[in-house]
Amino acid sequence: MGFIKEQQVKLALRLLAWRYEKAGQPLPKPAVLQSHARELVDDAHRIARERGGNVLSILKQMANDALRR
Repeated sequence: MGFIKEQQVKLALRLLAWRYEKAGQPLPKPAVLQSHARELVDDAHRIARERGGNVLSILKQMANDALRR
């Protein structure tokens, strides 16, 4: 995985952890959280390719939506 994508995964991890804390939910195991962050980044890249847009803003929106489900 490239440097930029790895940084995006780290950002997604922080966003997810923040959203879990804000929602008052316990954090899942680190491996599960890492997997979820990678899925979010991959989905954000796919959406950005299909529709255009900024990967960072897509990640933020997806992290918010992920905890509402």
